[in-house]
Amino acid sequence: MVKPKMLELKIAPSILSADFGNLNKDIASVEKYVDWIHVDVMDGHFVPNITIGAPVVRKIKTKLPIDVHLMIENPEKFIKDFVDAGANFITVHSEAVKNLPALVRKIKSYGVGAGVSIKPKTSVSAIKKVVKMVDLVLIMTVEPGFGGQSFMDMTKKISELRRMCSDLNISVDGGINDKTSKTVLAAGANILVAGSYIFGAKDRKKAIAKLFA
Repeated sequence: MVKPKMLELKIAPSILSADFGNLNKDIASVEKYVDWIHVDVMDGHFVPNITIGAPVVRKIKTKLPIDVHLMIENPEKFIKDFVDAGANFITVHSEAVKNLPALVRKIKSYGVGAGVSIKPKTSVSAIKKVVKMVDLVLIMTVEPGFGGQSFMDMTKKISELRRMCSDLNISVDGGINDKTSKTVLAAGANILVAGSYIFGAKDRKKAIAKLFA
């Protein structure tokens, strides 16, 4: 396994697979064993699903950093809403933004971390202009929209991105479990986003530990 230079390995459970009727209880059940909380926001337009908005994010109770992944059209209209709701990182999709450098600067102007995500069919070259600007890049290993999908091998893309920027936080989301985690970590990722694997486990602590085992 190749650990990226000077970067810590992190686990960010996606609450997309949590029980929304007992959201804070589910978050509390894993909080001691993870590093960030990953929040997927979908609008039914950019992706074929609808999840939650800023009012729900505002109600999340955690001491961990919250990374809000905006899978929405016109994300620039909602940055402040999610900052005010408590987001520590805001990750937008390159495919949904016309002027990505400008939006990254806007996100950072609010004093939060900026991230950019790319779909499986989008090349790393699409985000080349902002790689040195952002705090993280999120590589999707499934088509965004629904949890519980099968993992798509994006190791070449992860490795290319790691070669491009040795000190970048590279997050991977989609089909992450105790087997696929080893694949993406070896390729150079350092942040694992896992939803159904964690929240669907009978022993969540043990499942989380196996991601790095």
